[in-house]
Formats: sequence, C-alpha cells, structure tokens
Amino acid sequence: MRTVVLIAGLAVLAGCGTHGATTQAKPAKAPVNPATAKAMNAAKAKAVKANELGQIPVLMYHRVIEHPGTQDDRTPAQFRTELERLAKENYVPVTAAEYVTGKIDIPAGKHPVVLTFDDSSPSQLTLSNDGTPLPNTAVAIMREVAAKHPGFRPIGTFYVTRDMFGKPDKIEQEQLISWLKTNGFDIGNHTKDHLNLAGKPKEAVVDEVVAGHTLITSLQGPPPVTIALPYGNQPRDKDWALKGKKGAVAYNYGGVFLAGYTPAQSPFSKEFDPVGIPRIRSMDKKGDCAKFCSTAWLDWLQANPTERYTSDGDVRTVAVPKFQQPMVSAKFATRALPY
Repeated sequence: MRTVVLIAGLAVLAGCGTHGATTQAKPAKAPVNPATAKAMNAAKAKAVKANELGQIPVLMYHRVIEHPGTQDDRTPAQFRTELERLAKENYVPVTAAEYVTGKIDIPAGKHPVVLTFDDSSPSQLTLSNDGTPLPNTAVAIMREVAAKHPGFRPIGTFYVTRDMFGKPDKIEQEQLISWLKTNGFDIGNHTKDHLNLAGKPKEAVVDEVVAGHTLITSLQGPPPVTIALPYGNQPRDKDWALKGKKGAVAYNYGGVFLAGYTPAQSPFSKEFDPVGIPRIRSMDKKGDCAKFCSTAWLDWLQANPTERYTSDGDVRTVAVPKFQQPMVSAKFATRALPY
C-alpha cells in the first residue's frame, strides 16, 4: 500500500511542476539574403586583408640533432627558434594533405605553413615507454611550442621510408604510424628505398612509388595523399609520380613535392602545379641559403605581406582582392569571394 501512495504522490508532484505552464515559441529568424551574406563575408575578408591566392611556405626538415652532420640537419634549438618565429608571425601549420586538397581551415588573418619531415629519422619521433615523444625530438618540440602558443597546431607531414624512425620491428613501426595518425599528423610517401627516380623507366618509377605506398598501408597507415620525391628529382614524365598502378595497388596523389626552393602557390591558384610543388630548406641566411632557405624566405614574406596567403577564416570560400579573381582556378571558381 505504501508503494502505491508513494507513486501517486510522485505523480502529483510531477503534475504540479507542469500544471498551467505555457511554452512560448521563439520567433523565427528572418532568412539572410544570400547577396547580403556574401557582402558581409567580403567585408570581413577585407578587414583582415585576406588573400587566399597568396604564397605558402612549405618547410623541409630532416634530422633534428645536437651536432648536425649535413646541411639539411637542424639542432633542437634552431628548430624550436624557427617554430617560435612562425607562431609569433601568425602562421598556423596545416598538413600537406590539407594543403593540396584546399582544406586550409585556419582563423581569419592567419597564414598557413606546411611542416614536412623527410626520411623518418628517430630524431623526428621516438616514443618513451609511456608513449610520449622523447624530449628534443621534432614532435616533442612542436608540442611544446604549441602549448606555449595556443592556436599553433602541432602537426606536420612525415615522408617515411623503410627506415621508419629507426625501428626494424614491424610492430614498433605500426605503433609509431598509429601514434602519428591518432595525433593528427599526416603520413606521406617518400618511396620505400629512397632511390633517385630521375632517368628511370616508367616501370621502375611506379615500382618504387607503389612500394612506398604499400609500406604505409601495410602498417595500418592511411593511404598517402602526397609524395615527396627523393632528392627532389622528378622522373622523365612528371605524372608518373602523381598517378600509377601496379597489380592491385593504385595511387593518384594530390601533390608531388620537390626539395627546393621557393614558397609554394596557393592550391586555389591557376598557377598551382600538383606535379612540382616547391619546398624550402630550413636554414639560416648564410652561403647558398642567403636568399633561398627558410630564414630568408620568411623575412621576405614578412616584408611583402600582400604576397603571402592570408586566411579569411572561412574554409568554404576563397577570399581574394577583386583584381585577382581571374587567377582563381576553375576548380574553385564557385567558392571565390572577391572584395
């Protein structure tokens, strides 16, 4: 009997909570005229001086070690200094895959930068026993800089070879690929054996590209979207590196990266060439790097801001000054937002 009374009491209380209550419908928002919305977006783009046809630095790194052995190596301090500079100058890293597919989703007024790492060196990524990157590895430094500068994405693209961060064991290789994938990094093809593809017949080129592609997917990695050519050397027919097939394995990449030595074109530009995307070697202004390496080019982009890609903050549009609209590629013409 007590159970019945309790249930009845609860029913009364529940009824008291809603008795006589009225629900007022929120007034519907008036639809925004498409032309008005476009004008508002154009005004926002103009306010930040957006230019999504501007140039994008694609920086190329190899080993990050205390005692550099080649001109491609950087010390941890040098690498950290360059990342700090990028963060302070409003660059936001995007992956090579995001870049070539036009998925450059960064805040208004910011500039994309693509950080690429060749040859899968242990100095780029080595995990400790608890699964965190060892101090002074490239990935650890990237995460530390990102923690210090909110909005600076700790991501990049690793162009791997069979050396696979110095781990010969397949299970350990799978762990590293899985860690990169889970933490938002991009994994690109650098061929399996890092052979020079210049002058080789088509069959040999396709064999090497397919071997590198299969190396990644066999380790449960995502199919690569881009390839970086060993030594930056292109095959006789540039398209052989972009697309091909051997047996059941086919590849059709969004971009082929070289080894030097200028900023890259916007993927929205008619001048964008997917079979020959330049990269910039990370190095100070000295010797042959006085004009054509990272410090020199970052200085130039800082001094020439109208030449640099600046985002409007909306990944759905391609914001450009009106006079540049004819340079938007046909593929992205419907997304153009001239101001």
